[in-house]
Amino acid sequence: MADLPEIAARAAAAVRSADALLICAGAGMGVDSGLPDFRGPEGFWRAYPAARRLGLQFHDLADPRWFFEDPALAWGFYGHRLNLYRDTTPHAGFAMLQRWAARASAGAFVFTSNVDGQFQRSGFPDLRVVECHGSILHLQCLRGCDLEAWSAAEVTVSVDTENLRAAAPLPACPRCGGLARPNILMFGDFSWDPSRSSAQEERLQAWLRDVEAARARLVVLCLGSGTAIPTVRFTAERTVRRLGGTLIRVNPRDPGVPSSQLSLATGALAGLTAIDAALG
Repeated sequence: MADLPEIAARAAAAVRSADALLICAGAGMGVDSGLPDFRGPEGFWRAYPAARRLGLQFHDLADPRWFFEDPALAWGFYGHRLNLYRDTTPHAGFAMLQRWAARASAGAFVFTSNVDGQFQRSGFPDLRVVECHGSILHLQCLRGCDLEAWSAAEVTVSVDTENLRAAAPLPACPRCGGLARPNILMFGDFSWDPSRSSAQEERLQAWLRDVEAARARLVVLCLGSGTAIPTVRFTAERTVRRLGGTLIRVNPRDPGVPSSQLSLATGALAGLTAIDAALG
């Protein structure tokens, strides 16, 4: 089996010759910025000790029913995450990806399951990002009053982290005054408004059609995306099957790739750093 420097050199050669980059990123991309790893109950409870005391795991709290049954708890969880993501600085790997994108004639597009807005915060244009599970930096009306998702930039949520409860006033819909919720796809969520994410997806598909029409050399980077919820992995693999090109997967736990593709069994930042060093 080839070692990391050899695979990184092959990945760098692909990136160097690429006309277009599709960056597919999962939760592992944010961990290197210091964001918590919610894999398994222990990882989640380290970040949220109050949830352990309540006997609630991530999938229990990430349920829209709490906005109806206990809004202070719902916004205690999502308000803390909102504040955490706002205070987090994207790691150096984001800047590396921007440099690589600048070298490609067709630039780059991002497809991510992360809701933290780190790609936009690091400088990627919003029109080149798909957030397939939504964004915590945008809100929607819990009542569904047909107001499009709006920015949470002016929203402040005060959270008692010891008890994981938010103080009033809770975020409200500017149209009807009812409770607002994050524009995020939760578990068992039938009221998520996907309009913003759908528009992003339409822009991605238009870009991919242009890439295909131009016969551009495509590199797909799959970063920190595991198999538990494989949306990002499947998108990366499906795109390479459809358009050709090179798939580069960076993942320490689930590094498997289809035959002839490249895999670096390491964290996102370490993998990106190794490729960047090989690029010179």
